[in-house]
Amino acid sequence: MADMASLAASFWSVVDGIGTVTLAWTIALLIAATYISMQYSREKQRDALASATPLEEMPLERLTDAARHDACLDQSGGEATSDDACTAHGGREEYDALVVGAGIAGCALAYSLGKAGRRVLVLERDLSEPDRIVGELLQPGGYLKLVELGLQDCVEGIDAQRVDGYALFMDGSDCKVSYPTLSTAQLHMLFAGHRLDSGEGARAGGSAAGAEMWKVAGRGFHNGRFVQRLREKAASLPTVTLREATVLGLLEDGDRVTGVRYRAAKRAPGSAPSDVCEAAVVGGASETETEEGELHAPLTFVCDGCFSNLRRSISKSKVDVPSSFVGLLLRDCALPHPHYGHVVLADPSPILFYPVSSSEVRCLVDIPAGTKVPSIASGDMAAYLTHTVLPQLPKQLQGPFREAVRAGDIRCMPNRIMPAVPVTRPGALLMGDAFNMRHPLTGGGMTVALSDVSVLTQILRPLKDFRNTRAVCEYAEAFYTRRKPIAATINTLSIALYRVFCASKDEAMMAMRQACFDYLQLGGVCSEGPISLLSGLNPQPLSLVLHFFAVAFFALARLLLPLPKPGRVWLGARLIQGAVQLIVPIIKAEGVRRVFFPAVCPSYYKSASINAPSVHGTSES
Repeated sequence: MADMASLAASFWSVVDGIGTVTLAWTIALLIAATYISMQYSREKQRDALASATPLEEMPLERLTDAARHDACLDQSGGEATSDDACTAHGGREEYDALVVGAGIAGCALAYSLGKAGRRVLVLERDLSEPDRIVGELLQPGGYLKLVELGLQDCVEGIDAQRVDGYALFMDGSDCKVSYPTLSTAQLHMLFAGHRLDSGEGARAGGSAAGAEMWKVAGRGFHNGRFVQRLREKAASLPTVTLREATVLGLLEDGDRVTGVRYRAAKRAPGSAPSDVCEAAVVGGASETETEEGELHAPLTFVCDGCFSNLRRSISKSKVDVPSSFVGLLLRDCALPHPHYGHVVLADPSPILFYPVSSSEVRCLVDIPAGTKVPSIASGDMAAYLTHTVLPQLPKQLQGPFREAVRAGDIRCMPNRIMPAVPVTRPGALLMGDAFNMRHPLTGGGMTVALSDVSVLTQILRPLKDFRNTRAVCEYAEAFYTRRKPIAATINTLSIALYRVFCASKDEAMMAMRQACFDYLQLGGVCSEGPISLLSGLNPQPLSLVLHFFAVAFFALARLLLPLPKPGRVWLGARLIQGAVQLIVPIIKAEGVRRVFFPAVCPSYYKSASINAPSVHGTSES
């Protein structure tokens, strides 16, 4: 009996040994196969980038919205004129829509509504060129939205620079991650039905239509120049009027918003709104006599930015300030990797560099919340930048950075985060940063704003009259759901990436930070996946979550191999716990069902209560 037991024990020990060896070889083969696959994917990615054709060589007019010559038709089907854009009803100026704020979201929205024949009045407190340190990097997904809205020429003539990807620097090492190339079929999908005939544009290899590959780049520019071009483009439509005025508050009739109260330069007798607008830009409203009044419209779009004064009248969203940006402008600066944005993973938080003109580079130094922001006036900020930030920069950037600090043009602004809370308020809608904000580390704000404009104008197109409050509210519910994939992807990535890239006293989070850098260095799907999410070219929240946890388990594997010591096992457990605690609250704030399963939300399929014809006289379902 003892012999049988001994034999059985020997048998099972052999089986265990074989199993262990088999498992070890299986893991080794999987690792080898994964490595070979990533090397192949990396080479394939390089070949695709080398052979792809810049998107600018594609005939973009075939991808834009409806032909421009019939875009400005009024609701009766005739040509809209500047006289039609504003009519008097009962002594009040009557418009189809009021847009408060002539920033990126406000101008793009006004232009899109004006193209559809809506009579739009845009009110802006100051129509002179803005001077900001953010809103200067447009991701490729945002550029494609510009094309879709017919606004791509707004980045021309402002010395905008191509941005082909990102270069990351950490502890003396660097890696370069390029934006992915897109096939013609993928462009079809991104343009939501806009067609490109096969054979058009420059071929990047192969004879089949599906073999065409296109490079889609981002753009870096001065924010003020871009905003002014958008304003000019919007004002070029006869259905859109821009006026310099300060909006004092919303007009309300019960729960419904009916218009705004405003203060503006007094009009000369017989002058048109545009005349007052031009005078205000040249001389400034403070030099002329002002008047207060009321403006009424069936629908008011609040697009007055991150410091919105009107938001609290509509929404109770909570604003969080995770950090501040200190901005400098580096002149005659040659970046280590031309036409790439640069991210330096410094202590305590990331530092950004990207070109905004042919001779200027914007630098944004992040100072996290909880760290006292040094005073600029007292010289403490210059000392902080010189002694703390400068030594952490790549040597090629240290000279221009030092000169920028000496020049003294240092500016600071808080970074704000605010999840989009769906609010159904009859007569009013929030848009742009007044509605939703994310950390500007990834430069996704303009992409989300332009995408929101595209989604909303398509949803509202069937409505002939915005006075149908119930229909507008139902379409607004559909907008809140349909915007989620791209908005939630960019919002979640920006916040998560910022928290991972910040230095920490927690060893587990530092391991996650190092793993993220090394994960991107692997190339192939490990770099192309995250950069396509960041760029707005792959708005898939599930893909974001998969890559996020791939980084977490990549970090865990590095901790446990080759031998899982108890201390490392505990550190790995804390790392996974930290990853879950980081990502889950962000997704929860965005709304799990709308983010991952928008098609199961009833509002996704909502349509107006009436089958109203569109402004062009045709009906849409």
